[in-house]
Amino acid sequence: MTAEIDLKPAVLDRRYRIPPQTHPMIVSLSGTLVSATPLHAIVETGGIGYEVHIPVTTAEKLPAPGTQVKLHTHAVYREDAQTLYGFATIADRDFFRLLIENVTGIGPKSALTIMSKLSLPLLEGAIRSGDIATLAKCPGIGKKTAERLVVELKSKVGGVGLSGSAAAGSAGEGAAASGDTRLRDAVAALMALGYKAADADQAARRAALALGASATTEQLIKKSLS
Repeated sequence: MTAEIDLKPAVLDRRYRIPPQTHPMIVSLSGTLVSATPLHAIVETGGIGYEVHIPVTTAEKLPAPGTQVKLHTHAVYREDAQTLYGFATIADRDFFRLLIENVTGIGPKSALTIMSKLSLPLLEGAIRSGDIATLAKCPGIGKKTAERLVVELKSKVGGVGLSGSAAAGSAGEGAAASGDTRLRDAVAALMALGYKAADADQAARRAALALGASATTEQLIKKSLS
């Protein structure tokens, strides 16, 4: 696998109703994973090591250091800093963009915190259903900010959901959407059993990582309860 930085107009996940970028930017980074923590990864490509800020939900999916990795990225350029944010999927990256570009008071740091606490399926579901209580449990996000998330994003995530194949741009994306549906169903089942939303989400994510992409909803639930 050849290490590379992808410099081209951003490719957006079609589930989100946001316009394409009008200027070129770094949209992906491929190379060797040098090291990783729950919120940072170092990816080396072309002899240069790039520090990438990531959410916990992406850190969970990273391979072992020394192996090849690809992150879908968003770059933020300021007078005093140039920061690169990376995500496991295009959908995660585009949701991050939705947060920082559409919700008043949400910057990159807050967006990473939100996406570290809850997986994308649970976040989308909470926004579509207006579940203020679940959103407000994210660190640093109070009731008012949670309400803004729903008001300002509901129309943008209210179209094709995670289970809709129309959101998939390829067979691989379709498989990812199917996996997200199973994860969402497992979280719902755990919540019905008395789990809090964030705890159910975390347990289901861990089960999915342990069992792999082929795990059924029932297997995810059993693993989460074990």
